Amino acid sequence: MLKIAYSPVYKYQLPEGHRFPMIKYELLPEQLLYEGTVTEDQFFHPIQLTEEEILLTHTKEYLHKLNHLELSRKEIRDIGFPVSDALIERGKYIARGTLDCARYAVEYGVALNVAGGTHHAYRDKGEGFCVFNDFAIAANILLENKECQRILIVDLDVHQGNGTAKIFAHDDRVFTFSMHGAKNYPLRKEQSDLDIGLPDKTEDKAYLAALEDHLPQLIDRHQPDLIMYLSGVDVLASDKLGRLSLSRDGCKERDRYVLHLCQLHEIPVCISMGGGYSERIADIIEAHANTYRVAQEIFF
Repeated sequence: MLKIAYSPVYKYQLPEGHRFPMIKYELLPEQLLYEGTVTEDQFFHPIQLTEEEILLTHTKEYLHKLNHLELSRKEIRDIGFPVSDALIERGKYIARGTLDCARYAVEYGVALNVAGGTHHAYRDKGEGFCVFNDFAIAANILLENKECQRILIVDLDVHQGNGTAKIFAHDDRVFTFSMHGAKNYPLRKEQSDLDIGLPDKTEDKAYLAALEDHLPQLIDRHQPDLIMYLSGVDVLASDKLGRLSLSRDGCKERDRYVLHLCQLHEIPVCISMGGGYSERIADIIEAHANTYRVAQEIFF
């Protein structure tokens, strides 16, 4: 059964001017239910992470600042959202959802989090709309508990996974692969285990060729027992922040290729949605919904 992490907390209401990208967390589950791709019983509601779980990844000082709303103005500006108790609580639910998805993926082959993909968060700070790093938190918990031995992070959001790269820079158990816009945010990039920077306006054919050139080799070389896939749809030509030029069909084929490889190699895959900032909310929802449609088709 395709399992999906979702909580009403994901629908956190931001002040005017910040709301648009958040609408998708409400609309995506509704669309999937309406079209019959999934049923209500496939959704599960994660609980909050514990402080002990968070501290396997984030520093005690940073967590204290978040819990007591003691971030500096610069730290808040770097995150990009107004910081509140509700935002911090939301992040704890989302990261737990990714952890639960990883465990469900081991059981069912694949599982998806309606939110997540917060790859700009470092151990000691947040950036780029990211407070907690959900992939890093989940990976560290799984490794600590010896539920996994080797993890491959496949980050196909249009922005480099800088926080994730830095967190795992000296951990051979986690291989970080980021394929992103070379000239896009962040301007100062970290070094992933493998970075593929793509030129502006890269279209479907060149994008998919680059992915096909590298991902099979990474799987063969790293031999992961779990893949964590960040399936951002900010690669679309319609995206306001993306600078690449993929069509919706191209984005869908990207998902199909990644999930087919996971299924072919019998490697569990947990998926977080990542970014999406197209002018029309319908473009965002349709592209994200394709990830669920493809997962259902390939694994079930």
